[in-house]
Amino acid sequence: MQPSNASAVSGGPAVRGKAGWMSALNVKRWDFWAWVTFAVYLFLLAFIVYPLFSLLWSSFFNDKGDFSMENYANFLKLKYYYSALWNSFKVSALTTVFSILVGVPLAYVMTRYNIRCKALIQIMVIMSLLSPPFIGAYSWILMLGNNGFLTRFLHEIGIPFSSVYGWKGIVFVFTLQFYPHIFLYVSGALRTIDTSLEEAAESLGRNAFQRLMTVTLPLIFPTLSAGALMVFMASFADFGTPMLLGQGFKVLPILAYEQFISEMGGNPAMASTLSVVLILCSTSILFIQRYFVSRKNYTMTGMRTPKVESLRPLPKTLLTAGALLVACISMIPQATVIVTSFIKTKGPVFHPGFSLNSYKEILFRVPKAIANTYSFSAVSIVIMVVMGMLVAYVLVRRKSKLTAALDSLLMVPYVMPGTVLGISLIIAFNKPPVVLTGTWIILIIAYVVRKLPYTIRSSTAILHQLDRSVEEASISLGVPPMKTFFKTTGRLMAPGVLSGAILSWITTINELSSTIVLYYGATATISVTIYSEVFTSNYGTGAALASILSISTLVSLLIANKLSKKGLQL
Repeated sequence: MQPSNASAVSGGPAVRGKAGWMSALNVKRWDFWAWVTFAVYLFLLAFIVYPLFSLLWSSFFNDKGDFSMENYANFLKLKYYYSALWNSFKVSALTTVFSILVGVPLAYVMTRYNIRCKALIQIMVIMSLLSPPFIGAYSWILMLGNNGFLTRFLHEIGIPFSSVYGWKGIVFVFTLQFYPHIFLYVSGALRTIDTSLEEAAESLGRNAFQRLMTVTLPLIFPTLSAGALMVFMASFADFGTPMLLGQGFKVLPILAYEQFISEMGGNPAMASTLSVVLILCSTSILFIQRYFVSRKNYTMTGMRTPKVESLRPLPKTLLTAGALLVACISMIPQATVIVTSFIKTKGPVFHPGFSLNSYKEILFRVPKAIANTYSFSAVSIVIMVVMGMLVAYVLVRRKSKLTAALDSLLMVPYVMPGTVLGISLIIAFNKPPVVLTGTWIILIIAYVVRKLPYTIRSSTAILHQLDRSVEEASISLGVPPMKTFFKTTGRLMAPGVLSGAILSWITTINELSSTIVLYYGATATISVTIYSEVFTSNYGTGAALASILSISTLVSLLIANKLSKKGLQL
């Protein structure tokens, strides 16, 4: 007898929803992409969700092992802890403001006027962004430290100057390091803005400055705020620069590191608490930025993009000189480490004349660190490229509730400082059944977790540009979907994916924050060794190692540019 109710035949909404989830979990019906989704979920649950849960759980136990809110209470009532949070916010906020003040005018001049040396300026700006912040800190110590070159010169000519140490020095170094985020984001927005809106404001009697403040900047606010968010998050999470320049000025990443690893006996539970606070603050800043962007609707046709304005010789020369000055100041750290790496040195003292002794010494003392840096990064990049392409395909071509949740989960590393990631991995994998601490594997995992989202974003960007008809044509000719991906889609994605992967490679070889928590003697990398050399005042060997990283960054950047075939657009 047939059921009279049609919904009983087809299933009501609840039945259909349950059936949909059950069919998704039906192993017999799973295809290759379902297995990819399952494997990625396992990876993220194992190396993001589980470590973060372990970190959170650890924060609720005091130093005696009792379940308690004591750590959070101490954080709120003890100035030693909450002042570090205030210091982090102060440094990050000031860095963001100064980066905007430098980056926005530079981007406007570069996109709107026919100044000279644009390609050179852009290469220099990007180079300053891709070098690690702690190298900038080290370079400014050589120049503006207590016994720096420029410090001595200023004293000789009667100009009082103490040193670059302290929170002002940290803000200065961060600004020069991170303003390229603002420059790159704003440059892209200014190139695509609809000039008819600016022309309408001009017709209403607004001068150039009024148009900029009331029309141009409000239109690019979403992009500007995204760049500002990148600057704030990068400076908020950085470990190396405040550690080198702070001299008693504590920020939250340093405090978490010191609480976790201390010669006088660490407090892992308090380190976990500080790490949780770091993540909560980073996440809050992300949501605040999204809230302000969502309050208004920012739309324009983009039919009339701005034309580059020709300047008279004098204004053109002045603006070119100003842009080159900013770019040259940004490149001072790289130039400093390269030059000083060839100067004769004995410990912290530089002597007249040039020599290759610093390079000979690092090849004799720390060849393992150099080999580790490139081998660990190479393995990480291979994993990131394969995972990035597969996950991007799932996110773009196999959209569902599961893939939407996967996309959200992949955002977690954006708000996770490297120090926090390192601490969470040690807490999670420092005891049976899985012990990874003290191995090179845990470093690979940390690199992949931190940099995978960037590779996925570059992969999804290129995949959105590929027409589905190419895949459909291949499948219609009898080629299985999986084989179609590897033989057709993957090959078409390769140039864009590799370009993005090289940029991930650059940040991986320069990684310090997570490495310094996770490494031990045999797995030290170049960045950790530079940090150690600077702290022991071996400036010559530190400069030689920093030069190797800078040259590697430049070569990688040129390769990425050649692969992309689109110029130096990040």
